[in-house]
Amino acid sequence: MKTTSDAEWLSLGRDRKLVSPWASWRDMQSAFEWNIPKQFNIADRCCDSWAGVDPSRIALTHVAHDGSALDWSFGALKEASDKFASVLRDAGLRKGDRVAVLLGQGPEVLITHFAAYKLGAVVLPLFTLFGEDALAYRLSDSGANIVVTDQDNITKLTAIQSKLPGLEAVFTLQPSKGALPFWDMLDAASPLRGPIDTLAEDPAVMIYTSGTTGPPKGVLHAHRFLLGHLPCVETYNEDFPQAGDKGWTPADWAWIGGLMDLALPFLYFGVPIVSHRMRKFEAEAAYRLMAEHKVRNLFMPPTALKFLRQSDARPDGVDIRSIGSGGESLGSGLLDWADKVLGVKINEFYGQTECNLVLSSVSGAMDVKPGSMGQAIPGHEVTLLKADGQECGPGEMGEIAVRVGDPVMFMRYWNLPEKTAQKTEGGWLRTGDLATRDVDGYFTFASRDDDVITSAGYRIGPTEIENCLMTHPDVVSAAVIGVPDPLRTEAVKAVVVLRAGVSDADLEGALKQLVRDRISPHVAPRIVEFVDALPMTATGKIMRRELRDR
Repeated sequence: MKTTSDAEWLSLGRDRKLVSPWASWRDMQSAFEWNIPKQFNIADRCCDSWAGVDPSRIALTHVAHDGSALDWSFGALKEASDKFASVLRDAGLRKGDRVAVLLGQGPEVLITHFAAYKLGAVVLPLFTLFGEDALAYRLSDSGANIVVTDQDNITKLTAIQSKLPGLEAVFTLQPSKGALPFWDMLDAASPLRGPIDTLAEDPAVMIYTSGTTGPPKGVLHAHRFLLGHLPCVETYNEDFPQAGDKGWTPADWAWIGGLMDLALPFLYFGVPIVSHRMRKFEAEAAYRLMAEHKVRNLFMPPTALKFLRQSDARPDGVDIRSIGSGGESLGSGLLDWADKVLGVKINEFYGQTECNLVLSSVSGAMDVKPGSMGQAIPGHEVTLLKADGQECGPGEMGEIAVRVGDPVMFMRYWNLPEKTAQKTEGGWLRTGDLATRDVDGYFTFASRDDDVITSAGYRIGPTEIENCLMTHPDVVSAAVIGVPDPLRTEAVKAVVVLRAGVSDADLEGALKQLVRDRISPHVAPRIVEFVDALPMTATGKIMRRELRDR
């Protein structure tokens, strides 16, 4: 069996680098050039090509709830995904079809991703905490053809399957009535003879937004968007890859952060990752996982870092080389804590589902300014725009915008050409986020789109929650806002008007549970306030800003 030494492996990994260690960040920005091949497939570069180099090399260590661990080599992932690609093809999956993945972190997620890519299909990652309404909307809107899930989630799918006439097959990891057995069919299948050729511009992944302005939108990305993430991943992991590097994130792979800030980029460079389904983040368990499996590279959402900081657990045996974080500014307190206790600098970055990882504050490559989002990452052209579309000068507040044509940028919103056009006006993708920029090119976040809520690292939109609350027979109207929370940054608060004569005595818990069950626990209101009326504009729109100002 062909094997490679660490030195040979690192040399191969470095051949794939897009960022070189020039003298300064500004040098990297000015000297950078994209090299996007015409043909490109995520499965080939993250799995099959490495299996051809050394099939025995470890790609993934999956840690079960009981602490047991199982290693997956690149060769094993290639073989499994080749077989499942045959299963999907025989089930009728064709190029451009959508495959939904309703699973927590684990090898089956990667197997399904790679199998779908090999057929030219589009993967739709779904959060396992989604309730029936959230799943029904996303599966119906996307026209998903196939779903891969497990015993914990099959009941939700069974309940909504009648609303999904386009859904052709459901695969489950454990035997379940009415579903196809994932592992039995994979084991019995013959490997796919060869993947189809895909262009870098062919669609590969669709991730739904949080619905910050109206219903959630399907954000369609091409295979090239993996390459667009690499400059940030390379810089927040200095001199990457190194011998002994191994990545883990507690962020679910259903979100762009967990999937694209660490998991797939690490596999692109041949760096092993750890998967573990944490039902609830616990600092002690996280430290234990890092120590036992020699995790050196982390993507940690801000709330996870706050839990680590609050914990009395000593990080004995933990040897962290790099930490990346995004979603909100960490502040000097967390940055100083990580430096002192963990012995590592946290590198912060900024992006959106539509255009991820375009700004970063990188210790060692630039002078870090606490509170700043840093500068544009090499390869990405970022500016601030005034309302009239003109660029802002130093110190002026404007909307963060990214030049259209960036490899990391989305292709379009699914079935929403008008929304796509609005998002990409005048040659710029407009993020809706406001910031200032100083004379040195450092961006500092000012405010978000009025309606978005940032809670525990999630961007939460109010519309879906409000619509859910309105399904309760006693609710006349509802508005959802974010209120300050010391741990989560913001907590979700629902302001509710009840029908006449109804007492609010027993409804607070019921409304919270309604959102937990029908959408997801992570968006359920922590606070419910009952009022006689909501502030409205002349055209009947809820004035959420006024509710927040109260």
